[in-house]
Amino acid sequence: MQHKYDVLVVGAGGAGLMAALYAAKGDVSVAVLSKLYPTRSHTGAAQGGVGAALGNIAEDHWEWHMFDTVKGGDYLTDQDAAEVFSKDVIEAVYELEHMGLPFSRTPEGKIAQRKFGGHTREYGKGTVERSCYAKDRTGHMILQTLYQQNVKAGTTFFNEFHVLDLIIEDGRCAGVIAYEYSTGTIHTFHAKAVILAAGGYGRIFKITSNALTLTGDLMSIYYRKGLPLEDMEFYQFHPTGLTKLGILITEGVRGEGGILRNESGERFMERYAPTVKDLAPRDMVSRAIITEIREGRGVGPDKDAIYIDLTHLPRETIENKLSEITDLARTYLGIDPVTDLVPIQPTAHYAMGGIPTTLDGECIANDQGDLIAGLYAAGEQACVSLHGANRLGTNSLGDLIVFGRRSGVNAAKFAKTVEYPPLPQGAEAGAVQLVKGLKDATGTENAAQIRKELQESMMNNVGIFRNGPDMEKQVGIIRNLKARYANVHLVDDSERYNSELIETLELGFMLDCAEAMTASALNRTESRGAHDREDFHSRNDEEWLKHTLAYQGENGAVRIGYKSVSLKGQTLSFEPKPRVY
Repeated sequence: MQHKYDVLVVGAGGAGLMAALYAAKGDVSVAVLSKLYPTRSHTGAAQGGVGAALGNIAEDHWEWHMFDTVKGGDYLTDQDAAEVFSKDVIEAVYELEHMGLPFSRTPEGKIAQRKFGGHTREYGKGTVERSCYAKDRTGHMILQTLYQQNVKAGTTFFNEFHVLDLIIEDGRCAGVIAYEYSTGTIHTFHAKAVILAAGGYGRIFKITSNALTLTGDLMSIYYRKGLPLEDMEFYQFHPTGLTKLGILITEGVRGEGGILRNESGERFMERYAPTVKDLAPRDMVSRAIITEIREGRGVGPDKDAIYIDLTHLPRETIENKLSEITDLARTYLGIDPVTDLVPIQPTAHYAMGGIPTTLDGECIANDQGDLIAGLYAAGEQACVSLHGANRLGTNSLGDLIVFGRRSGVNAAKFAKTVEYPPLPQGAEAGAVQLVKGLKDATGTENAAQIRKELQESMMNNVGIFRNGPDMEKQVGIIRNLKARYANVHLVDDSERYNSELIETLELGFMLDCAEAMTASALNRTESRGAHDREDFHSRNDEEWLKHTLAYQGENGAVRIGYKSVSLKGQTLSFEPKPRVY
């Protein structure tokens, strides 16, 4: 079955919906493909807020936000991207307000703002209220608002479609091939421009805040075509996930005054970050928590967690401003944050790397900076390198709305200037064979077991603390898992809603993402941001102030290339300095 649209968006989270809305404003036909009903997308799990220098509570400026973004990214952030972002996110927040997003309010009726880790005033002199929030359901509110606006704009939605291939020929994207859950049929979507916005790949880890659908499908498809993935070694672990479960406990908890405590009740972040304490950037807090656990100061039956303490906060603050996380703790742990300490542990949360793009969302094809005409990417799936080596809290939702909008605007402009590119002969053949090959397979391996081993080994060997021998071992583990994956067998042969088939397809994509991440991390012999190597403790700007590009090679090998870091914005630039918090 064939469909034809000027602009096609893959993914219906915040970035995809923002891109679709602004493409539709460009007077072109727009369709969105999504694994899920749009308002179930993973953006809904984002709790804390959108960082923007509105200055509604205290003095704030976009320059300070830019500085925090660059410093928080451990100077691997592209500074032109940080400047564009820090300026544009202010306008984007007000746009969401005008669309009807129900932000929490100050007594004067302004958008409420609260403190968040890594966000400072006067270039690091103290903390600042910058996070614009809707209680602790900010991402959910963004999804609802943008979906309603897309319905109003006439965007067409294809829900429960799984993209299996990108149609790219001679450096030009012509659409995608997708599998429909409800019928088991393959669809060809012909487009002048395609925007990839399908989220991250956190399910490669055992403990993660990511939804089951975040398996890096489009990153893998891009990688399989010999195209690069950028900075895959940088993966953020959020410091506070519910113990054992990984369910996110927003940084807004600490922004409202929550305190991290070890077994003895010590506020241990005073030792690691004496200035900002519990509001240090996420990579620092995650490492501090793991250090406390390693040194025997953990809590719980296995001594593998730490407490977050809200008991000193007013009940009204906990019940009203933090209602969602309060419900989560009560539901999943049987613990009431009003009266009890909540056990947490770091959880795999966010990919700083992904498909390399320009500031306008155009996908980059190689080390030389060549572009794939008609192909754009935004959100966690993309790497414009706003986040560098470590994303600041609240900058993910800002990224979605700023670069989702830029991608949508530019894709629509491009679509209005070109004709539909020709579809290659047999464009769907690869996707058809991919599905048929799995259905017809007569192997002996079980996909669920392979996935379990992948997740456990990635958590152990390429987690918060890393070293060469463990990652060398992980390279071999992934190579072995890929070989076993080629011998997988499906039990379910149904055509409609075959979840075993979908999960097995996703496993193949996850293995690719894990391969690129592990090779990139092993190659980078320094510690920077979220990439912390026990055998190379220091940041090495002379050798490693550059982006990694990972290309799929033969027989499990990964070819590594590099891309320069943009060290200058239009107005400001910040030279790398030691990290002091």
